[in-house]
Amino acid sequence: MMRAIGARLAALAAAVALAGPAAAQQLDPENSDGDHGGFSLTPELDLEGVDELGDVQDVEQPQAAAAEGAVLRGLDRLSGDLSDLELSTGETRRFKRIAVTLGECRFPAGNPSGDAYAYLVIRADGEERPIFEGWMIASSPALNALDHPRYDVWVLRCRTS
Repeated sequence: MMRAIGARLAALAAAVALAGPAAAQQLDPENSDGDHGGFSLTPELDLEGVDELGDVQDVEQPQAAAAEGAVLRGLDRLSGDLSDLELSTGETRRFKRIAVTLGECRFPAGNPSGDAYAYLVIRADGEERPIFEGWMIASSPALNALDHPRYDVWVLRCRTS
């Protein structure tokens, strides 16, 4: 009984999957030479009432200011040790068996306590290639996170004078 129901569901799913593309195509009377079987494979766009670029609005991008340094937090997942690392731009600090280099820290202009984002290069002992290189964002540490089995590093804030 269950096999029969499973077979019927599989057949129904296959029929729906095969019917979808055919239903989306439209008949093209000008293309009756048999190349595509009388179907147009290009979508038709309704551009009536669309001004060239008149409907596009400019979005004001927030300006960023560079800070003199950053405050990062490191976690050793094995021991549970937490350490705050204060780095200046271009400085490298060690946390256990990794070295963290701060390239730059930026924040919204006029709002130093706003969302910080820092460019970091993190190297593990004995590794030539960095285990992380890129921007980390304080408000979304998981967006671009360090992928290491033992250590975790994230940005807390930029350091300003």
